[in-house]
Amino acid sequence: MTTTSKLYRIAVYGGDGIGADVTREALRLLNAVAQRHAFQLVLTELDWGIDHYRRTGVVVPENFLEILRPHDAILLGAVGWPAELPDHATLAPLVRIRQAFDQYACVRPAWLLPGVPCVLTGKSAGDIDLVVIRENSEGEYVDQGGWLHRGTDREVAIQTAVHSRRGVARILRYAFELARKRKQKLTMATKSNAQRYAYVLWDNLLDEIAPEYPDVASERQHCDALLMNLVRWPERFDVIVASNLFGDLLTDLAGQLAGGLGLAPSTNTNPERNFPSMFEPVHGSAPDIAGKGIANPTAAILSAAMMLEHLGEVAAARMIEQSIASTLAAGHRTRDLGGTLSTIEFTDRVLEHL
Repeated sequence: MTTTSKLYRIAVYGGDGIGADVTREALRLLNAVAQRHAFQLVLTELDWGIDHYRRTGVVVPENFLEILRPHDAILLGAVGWPAELPDHATLAPLVRIRQAFDQYACVRPAWLLPGVPCVLTGKSAGDIDLVVIRENSEGEYVDQGGWLHRGTDREVAIQTAVHSRRGVARILRYAFELARKRKQKLTMATKSNAQRYAYVLWDNLLDEIAPEYPDVASERQHCDALLMNLVRWPERFDVIVASNLFGDLLTDLAGQLAGGLGLAPSTNTNPERNFPSMFEPVHGSAPDIAGKGIANPTAAILSAAMMLEHLGEVAAARMIEQSIASTLAAGHRTRDLGGTLSTIEFTDRVLEHL
């Protein structure tokens, strides 16, 4: 009999649409590797989201942060049901989680795996292997602003971005540390030719911090040029670091270049581990295919692997990643990748490759 040596408390927020579908498959993988690597997962499954809203009139209970706080990590599926509730309402609790738990490093890797078709001609496995680090606590997603003369012909909407020296400096150092462990190259997204305060601050701090990492080659690119160059030469990039909004845009493109958002995992990390970090696929809730059993669970499964790595279970995380790679290389695909497998069938193949 295997002796369990470690125990991790995981809050599971499947959410809406396909969120519940793919989270269920991620849990199958987590339970399988937990048995093999002698650790235990205590799962708290939360019935929050659109169903909770239908019952109570709110997406999450008022004390949702207190419920989440004692856990070692949060595994999120996806949220949103725009036919009944605007996206900004369903996303509001996630923004509060990121900010209240100081999950300032959003880490979103994109790598093209064998057996996965690429939208770019001539690109194959290994040509795309990069990570976008998105500043996750301030920037353009801080809720600062308001309306004037709303609903009239004089309507004015003001939305103010917030960039602090502390916030920018810590995400740059986080990105430099990751680049040091990878291919020793860092690219920072800026827009200082038009945003003369916020992104001049980013530029200045890059110049200030880069000498601390002489082993990492660093550069800055205006975000519009960076988006273009990602399409032209994705193989030239290693670690990209960006503000909240720019990082959001860059990660969707990077995910698509690496085979689609069904393959794209992400983290919302509190590096100091003072609070639980949150792990989620980049894709949305896709209500139109919810419950049909055709969603690709890969991004959710890889997000779960990133969670295990964060918890220190590196061997278990690598086992999941390698099983995903072997499954795709063997030609097993869900419909979004041109295959025929259902959500459950694909996970069955991944389990067979463990």
